[in-house]
Amino acid sequence: MPRKKPFSNKQKKKQLQVKRERKRGDTGSGPSSRNASVERGGEHQSDTSDSETTDVRKINQQPFYRDSGYDPNRFRLHFEKESKEEVEKRKKMAREKVLQTVSDKELEVDINDIYPSEKGLDFPRRPSWNYEMTRESLLRKEEKSYREYLEDLHSRNPPGSLSHFEHNLETWRQLWRVLEMSDVILLIVDIRHPVLQFPPALYRYITGELQNEVILVLNKADLCPPPLVIAWKHYMASQFPHLHMVCFTSHPGQPYSTVLQKKRMRRKADWSHAGGPLDILKACQEITSGKVDLSSWEQKIQRDSVAQRLEGEQPDDGAESVLVEHQSDSAMEMNSPSQELYKDGVLTLGCIGFPNVGKSSVINSLVGRKVVSVSRTPGHTKYFQTYYLTPTVKLCDCPGLVFPSRVDKQLQILAGIYPVAQLQEPYSSVGYLCERTPFLSVLKLKHPSLQENESQKGSEEPNWTAWDVCEAWAERRGYKTAKAARNDVYRAANSLLRLAVDGRLCLCLRPPGYSCLREHWENHPDLLEIMALQGRAKEEEGAGERDDEEDGESSTEPEEEKDRDADDDEDGDDEDEGFGHPGRMEDKPSGFTVNMYNVLRENECE
Repeated sequence: MPRKKPFSNKQKKKQLQVKRERKRGDTGSGPSSRNASVERGGEHQSDTSDSETTDVRKINQQPFYRDSGYDPNRFRLHFEKESKEEVEKRKKMAREKVLQTVSDKELEVDINDIYPSEKGLDFPRRPSWNYEMTRESLLRKEEKSYREYLEDLHSRNPPGSLSHFEHNLETWRQLWRVLEMSDVILLIVDIRHPVLQFPPALYRYITGELQNEVILVLNKADLCPPPLVIAWKHYMASQFPHLHMVCFTSHPGQPYSTVLQKKRMRRKADWSHAGGPLDILKACQEITSGKVDLSSWEQKIQRDSVAQRLEGEQPDDGAESVLVEHQSDSAMEMNSPSQELYKDGVLTLGCIGFPNVGKSSVINSLVGRKVVSVSRTPGHTKYFQTYYLTPTVKLCDCPGLVFPSRVDKQLQILAGIYPVAQLQEPYSSVGYLCERTPFLSVLKLKHPSLQENESQKGSEEPNWTAWDVCEAWAERRGYKTAKAARNDVYRAANSLLRLAVDGRLCLCLRPPGYSCLREHWENHPDLLEIMALQGRAKEEEGAGERDDEEDGESSTEPEEEKDRDADDDEDGDDEDEGFGHPGRMEDKPSGFTVNMYNVLRENECE
């Protein structure tokens, strides 16, 4: 028997790393990587996600098995990679920069500051083609056009000035298909920061070149105070006069029972409780002007409403069956934009928006039951599908797309467009959040320096940094590192960011001039209508505040232990957007505005 060749631990470690990378498809040239995936006809497609001037980070790697024939990583998020020096610089600032309360004026955001017209913040368009072209030549033309788009965009914007945006051509192709198929576009945004997710270039392209109508769906309306919802509606109407607008919420009046619970309280007829489907129907009726028979949709909404009133009785599944169409690549690639509106008497609604704005939840709410998987992880929807809501209404769900803009990257992260678990440096985003929310009165934190030295208790309040906030939250929640049992500040930072994304620690931006006109919006005649949509009434608010005062420190230790790790679950398949609840308003620092529906209650952090 031949003598065995020596094999060091270092070689063994390297061998295991290569084996793991090969298994999950993380190698640069393997068949499961995005750039070399076996696509459509079994051919390798050239890399179209990277340009000569950018280094791209690929996020949300999924396990891949060669025999499956489908690459789940084909549509994963591609964002520009940040340099190590930039990450370390922000981490150092998080340790040293003292948090300062920002003024009300800094919470006001103008859409022209996010998407300045002179910076060329457009989106890639599908190049012209004809039926004489082969599939390969069409793909090459699209790749060339996309590379030229990236080069032009980076030439007009200096490095570091652009926000995170999608660098994956495959995902942009999904947008092209949805735009070509749809008669009316539902552009879905989060009401907490709608101007971040409303690209003017996309609106002009749909209404100008495609000659289609756009309905702006202000989703998650229950996460925002009613006066602010009305103010945003009037601001968007002033900027885009012909835009149809609808307020929407998937689960009105359904709060978290505790601030750190994993899932919200479920109701039996959960998706049929949505507020806003009737408004979307009315907007579509106004747009179609009787060219499409929408009576079956109206009857469906009435049936759902009756089922909701019958003590949570589920709608009849037989009457509400949904036909799902999976669009194949070959069917989409050689499709020209249809010039015929409402083909075969069917209204096609395309759902478009940024990641984590609730597109899939809107579809589930319109259908009345779960037909689309939803998650708080950005990029969860990998591929677009069509759903027949009724025989004359078809819904089209598009994966979330991040358009280029000039918004702060920290604000993008708080808006939920970047997976929290993938962040290299979450502390600066925590600092950005704390400067704009009353974090001390909400989280009831104790400064780390006071924890170490109890004798300093009577001295003046110490200064807070983002790192201090994360360390104090880790101490409060019991987050410790495995070996040294130190406070796990990275896990604490991720926990705080997930609370913000879910809406349990809510940051709401405001339109320009809101501070000056606050009294006008608070006494607006449409206030009661918005509160009814949210599923809340003034009496409920008062009752909620009284209950909090009575409960006091009623949160028990077993309940806290049960919810200990709930905020660390990143990709629960049934996760939806977070919903807040009434809370106390006292101890509000000057310059901060407390969201009456989403401030954490005292007994939920103890």
